Amino acid sequence: MSGSSSIDRSDSKRLMVFAGRSSRVLGERITARLGIELGKVTLKTFANGEVYVRYEESIRGADVFLVQSTCRPVNDSIMELLIMIDAAKLASAHRINAVIPWYGYSRQDKKSAPREPITSKLVAELLQAAGVDRVLSMDLHAGQVQGFFSVPVDHMTAVPMLADHFLERRFAGDLPEDLVVVSPDAGRAKLANHFAEKLGATLAVLTKQRPDHNEAEITLLIGDVEGRAAILIDDIIDTAGTLCAGARTVRDAGATRVFAAATHGLLSGRATERLRESPIEEVVITDTVSLPEGVPEDLFRVLSVDRILADSVHSVFCDESVSNIFAGENQLF
Repeated sequence: MSGSSSIDRSDSKRLMVFAGRSSRVLGERITARLGIELGKVTLKTFANGEVYVRYEESIRGADVFLVQSTCRPVNDSIMELLIMIDAAKLASAHRINAVIPWYGYSRQDKKSAPREPITSKLVAELLQAAGVDRVLSMDLHAGQVQGFFSVPVDHMTAVPMLADHFLERRFAGDLPEDLVVVSPDAGRAKLANHFAEKLGATLAVLTKQRPDHNEAEITLLIGDVEGRAAILIDDIIDTAGTLCAGARTVRDAGATRVFAAATHGLLSGRATERLRESPIEEVVITDTVSLPEGVPEDLFRVLSVDRILADSVHSVFCDESVSNIFAGENQLF
């Protein structure tokens, strides 16, 4: 047939990244790493509390990545993400990928008492009902959260980056060679052991009991911390009760210096005041969650996960392995 024209398919696959209101700054850092512009989306809340979403550019046929940590206000952040997913589906996005650096409700991952919900599974079902095709999250509180989804879940970790921070400090002479990594409870022992191996440090484990939600009492210290600089490692710092109680325990047991590291700095309630009053001299966290206003800069060191997230987004977009970014060590449960 004469005069026929060919279709240019060079731009048939598009990568577009949008950010919700809880992760706007992180979204801008991710897109800067990727060398693209952050997508334009209108997000607002009506007077009665309802959320409104509208994409200000065509997303038809695009691979859309929605960056939103489901942090405070948790329920508003989740609802906004759900509406962003639904709007993307109705706008004919090719694939909808939710990038959730901090997965809210992840600690409600099992029934610990009769008549309790498994809310992290409920959130997974809501995301899938909204139309998500894939989820990317970082340092989930429990591995079984991945099993709550029937869509692919890519798990990322900030542990190597946190370990590199302390290695650099030791190399610069700011930290002694004799380090001990302390797990705040038995459930985090595998994570702490992995962290200790990267630092060439010894391992200690604290045991605790919870008389109530957001309350912790240290019952036993297993391991030798005397004469060593101690690093308490966890995935979350929420009210900081566990962390501060652990810090006092290891200091009383003879630790010379005390540091803390965690991926997610939720810092709820009096967390900042507790940390300031504790023996901890530095708290290293990431920007998966925006810090509250008034957080003392001399106490906190914030590392950005933008490179990790940008590399993971690029790998998913190009149908490449995400685990290769972490040399296969992104499952730390």
